Amino acid sequence: MKLRVVCRKLYDYVRYDLKEIAFPSSLPDPPHIKKRRKLTWRERWYVLKEASRLYAASWVRDIGPDLRPNDYKKVTNDDGGLRQDNTTSARREQSTLEDLAVAARGGMETLRPALQRVYMMRASAYKDALKSFIQGYQEGIKQVMEGKEGEKSRAQENDVKKSS
Repeated sequence: MKLRVVCRKLYDYVRYDLKEIAFPSSLPDPPHIKKRRKLTWRERWYVLKEASRLYAASWVRDIGPDLRPNDYKKVTNDDGGLRQDNTTSARREQSTLEDLAVAARGGMETLRPALQRVYMMRASAYKDALKSFIQGYQEGIKQVMEGKEGEKSRAQENDVKKSS
């Protein structure tokens, strides 16, 4: 009889507990969470199409008008001629991505200085952020130390008043 009980307990341990230890199951959702229905294939296709459209639109915004010459907004002059809008590269500073794209077209000789400028900009940004962090940290330590000194002086004043 005891062997049968031991075997049963061992079997239950392997079947339930060991499985839970090796491969733990996730907690169930809280009761206020409502399960969503599964999407149909048409809805999945729509989601994929819309997500890819938005992703492509984000890249078009990053590339800029210099690399998409057909998308310029053209404005007509009073004499009927066409002139470019004020957003052309001649009237504004190039973005980093545009600068790298133009440099990549020129080969390694033009790409290396462009990449050096990018890395120098990033390094200066990190350096400035680190300086401002250190300055803020030092100000915080200074405030904490002033607060501790103020508490000590108040405690000493209270001790003097109590002894008098």
